[in-house]
Amino acid sequence: MKALKIIFKLSPVALLAWLLLAGKGGGEGFDMLIAGPLALMYAGFVAYLTEGIKPADAIETAVENVRGIQLVFFILMMAYAMAGSFMQTGVGAATVNLALSAGLSAKTVAPVGLLVTAILSVATGTSWGTFAACAPIFLWLNHIVEGNLLITVCAITGGAGFGDNIGLISDTTVVSSGIQGVEVIDRIRYQGVWSILCLATTFIIFFALSAGLPAKSATGAEAYANISQETLDFLAEKRPDALALLQQVRDGVPVYMVIPLVFVVAIAIAGVPTIFCLALGIFAAMALGLVAGTVESVPAFLEDIVQSGFADAGSWVIVMMMWISGFGGVMNKMKAFQPLADLVLKLSHRVRGLMTWNAVLSIAGNALLADEMAQIVTVGPIIRELVEENIECSEEDQYSLRLRNATFGDAMGVFGAQLIPWHVYIAYYVGIASAVYPVYDFQPTDFIRYNIMGFVAVGSLLILTFTGLDRMVPLFGMPHEPEAVLRKQPKTAA
Repeated sequence: MKALKIIFKLSPVALLAWLLLAGKGGGEGFDMLIAGPLALMYAGFVAYLTEGIKPADAIETAVENVRGIQLVFFILMMAYAMAGSFMQTGVGAATVNLALSAGLSAKTVAPVGLLVTAILSVATGTSWGTFAACAPIFLWLNHIVEGNLLITVCAITGGAGFGDNIGLISDTTVVSSGIQGVEVIDRIRYQGVWSILCLATTFIIFFALSAGLPAKSATGAEAYANISQETLDFLAEKRPDALALLQQVRDGVPVYMVIPLVFVVAIAIAGVPTIFCLALGIFAAMALGLVAGTVESVPAFLEDIVQSGFADAGSWVIVMMMWISGFGGVMNKMKAFQPLADLVLKLSHRVRGLMTWNAVLSIAGNALLADEMAQIVTVGPIIRELVEENIECSEEDQYSLRLRNATFGDAMGVFGAQLIPWHVYIAYYVGIASAVYPVYDFQPTDFIRYNIMGFVAVGSLLILTFTGLDRMVPLFGMPHEPEAVLRKQPKTAA
């Protein structure tokens, strides 16, 4: 009977996963804005039947959980506005053109594609937008220079995820930090060296994999000339921001348009609060865009880009977060995850063991839900409470552990998604790649076979956490015994 009750309490997660993956029938799922509310209402029903939690109390719990992440909503609105300004004023195009100016060969198209998409994703805060903008260029460049298609497509896939994991304006970076109660700026400084080492390692591996390929070279302009009108029409419908960036790449923008990106990274490292970093980045892009001619006027910039960014954030990601955060609150209220927490604590004998299991829970949740944001807001509160309730340490060390949890949620969400064939990430990449490069029949596994960035990031994070070798990475070391110890009588996550 107890086992049935445990399964019933977890059934809202199963419902959420089914709605996302196949709720419409025919293998097609609902958007999170439908799946989230339905799962929340069902969770309230289960909470009433199993724990006697009244509907009014369930609603109050859901609302209280949302209150805890209100600051994240403001950061997200600013982040979307800055992403739009960087995409449309020429910051992203200047970055791409700078890398393509010398021409690429089959030996360099994949490693350079990795770096370009990594930098562009940091600048724009979107892996999907970065992939949509860069896939037409790099896949056709690869075609012209006779490179290895799967190596190239995996390189730009991994690079596009880089900024989603560490970008100041990435929604997953912002949300995963907010869920764990840490500052985005602190999080970027904390994992910065590790992230760059992962990128450098991946670059070297791609360079080695491409060493035996032809030396024939081509330019970005040649690649753009090969892009069909059907591809451009597809991007105009699906990703107009990516099309605008592509057109700027074709037409050219002044090289000084990379300055806003460099400026924002510099002030972030200097410790300027997140919202101020974003605001300064927006105005830097506007000021230089006025000089470059990519911004028509201040009113047009504010209404067409900044206001649109605020509206875009409010129309999906913020609303989605509210529903899923409420869902997580109700699930925690009825202690649905307590058996899972008990198992993790039973298997953990040291702080590093518990933290490693938190990483495993994150990637397992991502595989189950097939949506990185759903994983972040559902599993995030569980791993936070496991740490706060069961590890004794100073407040400073507790904050460091929450930083690691935020890194788990984001890295296992973004890079883990690229290693899960049924994930919405992979489905999106297959759709975009197939549309912009129709001469090849892309399959989900094509994006995993050479996804060196995903394997390096996920694998290194698990190994460094478990072994304690993270202390060899500057700023990335995690508190350990005797400074941080597991409580003798552990409390399980509520």
